[in-house]
Amino acid sequence: MVQYTLAQNPEVLIPVSGKDSSKAREKAMDKLMEMMDDGKLATDLSDGFSPKEFIEVKEPKTEPSAADDQIVEAVQVLSNLANLKVKVQGSREEAIQVRNLVDLLFTDEPISEAQIDELKSGFKTLKTFAQANLRYRDAKSEAEVARETLDAALNLPKQ
Repeated sequence: MVQYTLAQNPEVLIPVSGKDSSKAREKAMDKLMEMMDDGKLATDLSDGFSPKEFIEVKEPKTEPSAADDQIVEAVQVLSNLANLKVKVQGSREEAIQVRNLVDLLFTDEPISEAQIDELKSGFKTLKTFAQANLRYRDAKSEAEVARETLDAALNLPKQ
């Protein structure tokens, strides 16, 4: 759908199906003539008028609403939570094994060279897991708000 107006009378809108083309302008010209014949157009076009003089009225692009922005942000927050959860789950088992080796350091039991090597190489895993787990916990509370935002947008009852 395309709409045209006249420079002499911009409040007059003439809608025509299709895109802006010479054919659409011809259809608009026919509608303009009908409007003039029916007395619905007070504009004087005594100087002549051609289809090329129509001005195409373009719909203003709508900016995303605040609600749209909130929904996009909520989805991003939930996506971040999902990524953190996968990261935490993937390193949890290995981190627990390393953590058990840390406990061995505080006992009088002997610790093997292999366990020491495993412990040293596992510190990075332990650190990565602990940091991801803390970020996951923080993100989870933020994600609760995001879930409520989405539920409201989808008209779902609170869980």
